Amino acid sequence: MCNYCGCRDFPLIGRLSTEHEAIANAAGRLRTAIGSGDPAALAALDELLALLLPHTTTEEDGLFAELRAEGSLADAVTQLCAEHQDIHGVLGGVDRLAPDWPLVRGALDRLHRHIDNEEHGLFPAAVIALPIPAWDRITPAETDAR
Repeated sequence: MCNYCGCRDFPLIGRLSTEHEAIANAAGRLRTAIGSGDPAALAALDELLALLLPHTTTEEDGLFAELRAEGSLADAVTQLCAEHQDIHGVLGGVDRLAPDWPLVRGALDRLHRHIDNEEHGLFPAAVIALPIPAWDRITPAETDAR
């Protein structure tokens, strides 16, 4: 994850980055379960989805909405949203009676690249592109309560 540019000092970016770490760890557990033929692979998939779905909602409804409105990163946001749909579609559409694990592994590979693109591309660029009032609008509520 990105630790070099200071973007994690922005509360929302810090939160999303922490969530990326949890998602990457859950994806690793799923990959390991698939590779070993562990019957708990479906539970690992459920764990990953439980982390992934609220995370992408936060991204799309907060940071991505502000970036679209700002304009300079709108194409990147459109691509990232398409990747969300693809990854969610594969992982959420697994046939629980006959899982297509090679398809899932492909989605996990795309998820890894997706997180890397956000961490090392979009997040640092967002810090530069968005004005302070935009950050004020998307600051997580839990940081407002402090």
